[in-house]
Amino acid sequence: MPSRKFADGEVVRGRWPGSSLYYEVEILSHDSHSQLYTVQYKDGTELELKENDIKPLTSFRQRKSGSTSSSPSRRRGSRSRSRSRSPGRPPRSSRRSASASHQADMKEMRKEVLEVKLTPLVLKPFGNSISRYNGEPEHTERDGMLHRNAEEKFHLSEEIRSMSTQYSLRPRREEIKLKDIDSKEENIVPTKGSTLLKTSEVLGTQPKSLEFGGVPGVFLIMLGLPTFLFLLLLLCKEEEPSLLNFPPPMPALSELWDTRAFAIYFFWFSLQALFYILPIGKVVEGMPLADGRRLKYRLNGFYAFLLTCVAVGAALCRGVELHYVYRHFLPLALAAATFAMALSTYLAVRAAWAPPAALAPASSGNAIYDFFIGRELNPRIGTFDLKYFCELRPGLIGWVVVNLVMLLAEMKLQDQAAPSLAMILVNSFQLLYVVDALWNEEALLTTMDITHDGFGFMLAFGDLVWVPFIYSFQAFYLVNHPNEVSWPMASLIIALKLCGYVIFRCANSQKNAFRKNPTDPKLAHLKTIHTSTGKNLLVSGWWGFVRHPNYLGDLIMALAWSLPCGFKHVLPYFYVIYFTVLLVHREARDERHCRKKYGLAWEKYCQRVPYRIFPYVY
Repeated sequence: MPSRKFADGEVVRGRWPGSSLYYEVEILSHDSHSQLYTVQYKDGTELELKENDIKPLTSFRQRKSGSTSSSPSRRRGSRSRSRSRSPGRPPRSSRRSASASHQADMKEMRKEVLEVKLTPLVLKPFGNSISRYNGEPEHTERDGMLHRNAEEKFHLSEEIRSMSTQYSLRPRREEIKLKDIDSKEENIVPTKGSTLLKTSEVLGTQPKSLEFGGVPGVFLIMLGLPTFLFLLLLLCKEEEPSLLNFPPPMPALSELWDTRAFAIYFFWFSLQALFYILPIGKVVEGMPLADGRRLKYRLNGFYAFLLTCVAVGAALCRGVELHYVYRHFLPLALAAATFAMALSTYLAVRAAWAPPAALAPASSGNAIYDFFIGRELNPRIGTFDLKYFCELRPGLIGWVVVNLVMLLAEMKLQDQAAPSLAMILVNSFQLLYVVDALWNEEALLTTMDITHDGFGFMLAFGDLVWVPFIYSFQAFYLVNHPNEVSWPMASLIIALKLCGYVIFRCANSQKNAFRKNPTDPKLAHLKTIHTSTGKNLLVSGWWGFVRHPNYLGDLIMALAWSLPCGFKHVLPYFYVIYFTVLLVHREARDERHCRKKYGLAWEKYCQRVPYRIFPYVY
């Protein structure tokens, strides 16, 4: 069964039967059998229209304010009067009367033509339309749509003008005046030869609202994140890692920078890049880009993880001292931060020559903000996708290797023949998380990081520095601050972890399955809300429980792998606090995007599912 294109309650333009004119209508209902839409015109008329007789509001130029819209019934009356005149030649007095009557009719017709062109559309917040008043055209996301819309508007105005002159008895000079007026009005419509600069001047495009506190906010984040990371790692190595001792004493610069550490980090990055380009694993297409293209991605993250395990195992068998990573943890973190900054600089420089179609929706045009958020959406060197590679490979797999190093370091420093139960729990929980992400690698292609944000300092620093050196914080803490965990307590922690994992994995699997094939019989029991984009929103199952059940599962798992560290200090729970702030902020970003994209349908979804992450709390 074909899917419907327009949602109930959506305001669109419907063609009046028997004419080529479109009027503003509201979708009342849709018959899935006849594929007809029941619509209501402004004068209260209800008709059934085919889908190809309906167009979205973005296909038409908005009108200048100050006039009222003409109705279909009024237009029908004018046309019927014009057609009712006899073609025969009446007496002279009758001709004068008919001429005066016709001139009055043509004034009325001309008034209606101008009204059709100048009446403002009072748009309701349906779909992803962006309403403009004061006679400004609608803002469209792609430059190509501007030219297509311009052509549709041009042809529409031609049809209206031909109707007004079809029955005209005006003298030739009045026809010339009429054409002059029309040509002046149509000068504001961009044509195929119009430049992008002129189009933007006509549109009066509004500047994008900047997130993260705008330019000052991202500047402070770029300075504060590296500083805060090193202070946390220094505090964690203290014998008494209390927040009362914050900030910890700073070491000498010679203790922070180590050229060998930078070489080791560069070797690690290159090794993962080598695994990434291996021709193993299936190739899939990503989400459609602004120009309709779909980039191809090779899914071999899990194979890269297995090859890394083999490489690390071989290094241990050959006697390679992995304890070096623990002893030089700070220099390695500094090396990773330096590499991330260099990569961000390269991305900013190459983005200066990127075509407009390659830019990220989140980019703003401000150099500092775009350096942070990323200007180019999918920077690639040939087929090597830099953002996709960094999202899962060096940082996520590196997180597992760092945890293993901390387990070996605890055994050595605490003189133990086996790792502690707390260390085993932390390593096992986080290993499951990483393996799950790599096994379900394809799900990454639908995330905001891939589809919306560019690749800049935010993702580069987060993927290459923050993930391996902060997400492993619990294991790093346990090396110098061991904690005894009883088996009953461990059982409760394991149950909590499994609960979070079930919510996280089931919610993500349900979402990904629905996106791939909404008509899957396995999903027939799920309830949905249709949107003006043609997609449906899930309002039952895990996504009818809260709006972001995957975030809820994520936070439960984060708490589970912090609990083995005990309750002596709040420092091991920094990750839980940070992750809560991160996901609440990300949820707010998701909320804004969905509200803008789905309009009325999202409002209905929020009424059905009132809680965002935490049931009955938030």
